[in-house]
Amino acid sequence: MSLKRVYAVFLRQYFLIKGTPTRLAGMFVWLLFSIVQWGFISKYLGTFGPATFGFVNVILGAVILWEFMGRIQSGIMMTFLEDIWSQNFFNYFASPLKISEYLAGLVLTSIVTGVIGMLIMISIAGAGFGYNFFKIGLMLLPFTGILFIFGVAMGIFVTAMIFRLGPAAEWLGWPIPFILSIFSGVFYPIATLPVIFQIIARLIPASYVFESIRLVLDTGVFSGQAALNLVIGLGLALGYLVLMYVFFIRVYRRNLKNGNIARFSAEI
Repeated sequence: MSLKRVYAVFLRQYFLIKGTPTRLAGMFVWLLFSIVQWGFISKYLGTFGPATFGFVNVILGAVILWEFMGRIQSGIMMTFLEDIWSQNFFNYFASPLKISEYLAGLVLTSIVTGVIGMLIMISIAGAGFGYNFFKIGLMLLPFTGILFIFGVAMGIFVTAMIFRLGPAAEWLGWPIPFILSIFSGVFYPIATLPVIFQIIARLIPASYVFESIRLVLDTGVFSGQAALNLVIGLGLALGYLVLMYVFFIRVYRRNLKNGNIARFSAEI
């Protein structure tokens, strides 16, 4: 894999955004509205709860982490769609660019936009609502890492589905973060879900992350259960990442074989 070619894919997206600053609104403005709305909701709920329970830390922390994962997923999907809409996707493969390098470029782009969005949310939450994102300490890093890996896996999956079914299938990607949030226990313990939903939740890496975060915030220590949750969550996230990458490559090769890749030379 050539890092120069990966960087070239990222650079193309950078100049695309730089040339059309209005694209930044779609990336970051909604984050601003989301964090402000949930910040006020958290402060309101705090008036009903005990003084020792920090609604702001629990709810805003969940919102920031979940939005970060969602941005990673949608960032990969949107970068792919931008190449289709601009009728540029087919041009990539007139060069020595490998499909793995192109995919790595999509991931790199989503990392940059996801991290910037996360920093914006942390700054707003801290300045406006007194939220301390680093209250959990260094254990925040593996939490965020698992969500990042899972977000990349979901982004590759959605991109592969669009690659398989065509650009019109983009609608499949937008509801995925919302659907996953139901089973991931972002705002409530997994135990509150029906039994069948709890079984599904155990297959989602994010559910182990948010269960562990609540446990750490509640007890103030990183227990053995939290460590086990992180190990399971990391294993699942890596498993999904490998599986989705293999799925994407198979779709790509299938499109090459039957000639369907030619339909991505124009917007449809």
